[in-house]
Amino acid sequence: MAGGTTADPALAAPGPGRDRAALGGWRHRLPVESYVAALTVAIWVLLALASPYFWTVGNITNILRQVSIASVIAFGELFSIILAGIDLSVGSVAGLVGIVFALLLAAHVPVALAGLAGLALGLLIGVVNGLAIDRLGIPAFIVTLAGLQGFRGLALLLSGGMTIAGMPPGLRLIADTSVLLVPTLFIVMAVIGVISHFMLSATRIGRYMYAIGSNAEAAQRVGINVTVVTLAAYGLSACFAAIGGMLLVARLSMGTPTAAGGYELQAIAAAVVGGASLFGGRGSIVGCFIGALLFTTIGNGANLLGVDPFWEMVIEGLLIAAVVYLDNLTKLRRAGLR
Repeated sequence: MAGGTTADPALAAPGPGRDRAALGGWRHRLPVESYVAALTVAIWVLLALASPYFWTVGNITNILRQVSIASVIAFGELFSIILAGIDLSVGSVAGLVGIVFALLLAAHVPVALAGLAGLALGLLIGVVNGLAIDRLGIPAFIVTLAGLQGFRGLALLLSGGMTIAGMPPGLRLIADTSVLLVPTLFIVMAVIGVISHFMLSATRIGRYMYAIGSNAEAAQRVGINVTVVTLAAYGLSACFAAIGGMLLVARLSMGTPTAAGGYELQAIAAAVVGGASLFGGRGSIVGCFIGALLFTTIGNGANLLGVDPFWEMVIEGLLIAAVVYLDNLTKLRRAGLR
């Protein structure tokens, strides 16, 4: 028909061809986090069959506590990834802020005041990172890689390489208490997650992050202030890392300069496996949480089954590689190159 759209023969003709094409379209519409969620559920079922200890209240509570801190740091990491950047310093920021927080508490500073000081330090670090990336033009990878090393060194210097004890007794309650069997740490994470989801989905700054991540030059041409959005993204990333560091102090009842080591890789992995694109412009808080839950479940299951932790690292690495490959394949197909 002149001026009409040519129909796909597989969809136009009845029979198996049409069914396969419809199924392919249905699969294409499903977000990545749907498959990750299905994989996580499958692993939970397998672990329940393989170990009588998996579905115990103590073990499930432990999983919820572990995933809470990892998720908070991953939520912050997601902001920089949506912006087509990366923040390799979140683990070291968590460690540094945790030490500062612990030192203040050991000096009998009130918990609320020490917490505000930790948040302020996190915000300062994030703003400095953002300025170096946006104003000085240094790649985010280099800026935050320097922070990964430098902030960890500061944590070791401030603590003298020793753990900081003498935490107030009430601090442990944040990590140990539960509300209707739901750990307080998980509730804190859920509140932060809801706020973050609202920020990304229903505010101007969130929409601007997605726009810059998709096409920074086009976003700047339509009047988006890239500097302000970059500072916001890296400021939030460092602030969430600071919160994670302080929650770790509450859980351990001490400040440890090596705390949160490797959390930057876990945060990136959770965001990417949860559907965020390393090319920017895509990602969600829900997907980020699902990714963090998947990796926490793998670690918990490996521990219960006595699997060598080195195999756990191999499995996690393969998952990340597979998801990044699929993400790149999707990008090439959208560009018509594959």
